[in-house]
Amino acid sequence: MRTTAAMSGAVDSSGEVAGALATGRPLVALESTLIAHGMPWPQNVETALALEAEVRAQGAVPATIAILDGRLKAGLSREEIERLGRDRGIAKVSRRDLPILVARRGSGATTVAATMIVAALAGIRVFATGGIGGVHRGAQATFDISADLQELARTSVAVVCAGAKSVLDLGLTLEYLETHGVSVIGYRSDRLPAFYSRDSGFGVDVRLDDPGEIARVMKAKSDLGLDGGLVVANPIPAQFELPREQIDAATKRALRDAEAEGIGGKAVTPFLLARINALTGGESLRSNIALVLNNARLAAQIAVAYAALGPANSVTNAPRRLP
Repeated sequence: MRTTAAMSGAVDSSGEVAGALATGRPLVALESTLIAHGMPWPQNVETALALEAEVRAQGAVPATIAILDGRLKAGLSREEIERLGRDRGIAKVSRRDLPILVARRGSGATTVAATMIVAALAGIRVFATGGIGGVHRGAQATFDISADLQELARTSVAVVCAGAKSVLDLGLTLEYLETHGVSVIGYRSDRLPAFYSRDSGFGVDVRLDDPGEIARVMKAKSDLGLDGGLVVANPIPAQFELPREQIDAATKRALRDAEAEGIGGKAVTPFLLARINALTGGESLRSNIALVLNNARLAAQIAVAYAALGPANSVTNAPRRLP
């Protein structure tokens, strides 16, 4: 990646975010698909505001990412967050959609991939989400693979998540990440979490038990000139975990329902999450909120540790031109 001064104008940063960038304070990016497509009203807005509060409580600055009226935004006002939460017509935005929305001056909520892009352009190196996308079940026939995985291979942002979403083929997702050189770090765990469950049955590349260790891996990766992100897999807190048998049964039912209703493309994941929530009597939504708050907490701790590594990081934290 090449850094250019011109790219600093590519993103509209809020006053709080701009101030943090100027002074080297730690920042955490937060996605907006959770607000527009991942949760129902009013829990979506309540959760978005709670995530920002959690990041601040850990000593970092939150930067919720979105596209509003054709502008890339890092840091949203409460009114902008409520707009995303109430407007059912907000687009779901990945890498391929960004130039279209910018050209048309449209608005959209960013997926993991798009959030990584805007965060990197703004100079933010740590991002908290619920779960990353991955290889969908049956991808051998459909070739349905989330753009999140390719973004992790090319964009230098550490993504703190509760693993990949449980509706995916987790084994193939790990194989894809390995092929593209993306390290999967288990935070205080030797196992890959499966969103609602702490153990997917698959291992991780390395276990690290301290946010400072993860920050040092980030710095080493940057110092080596290795582009691409990291997956920091942070298991859902034990008290909010749902039994794998319960989630597997609900997922299979939701997948059958999606097929029967002809749901495809970008609509699949929001449909499945809503259907699983209905099938679990609201338990999955409560777990979803708990795990994403847990991820925001860890991401802020990593961002604080990364900022403490010294001013040499000011170069790698500068706004970026993406490949």
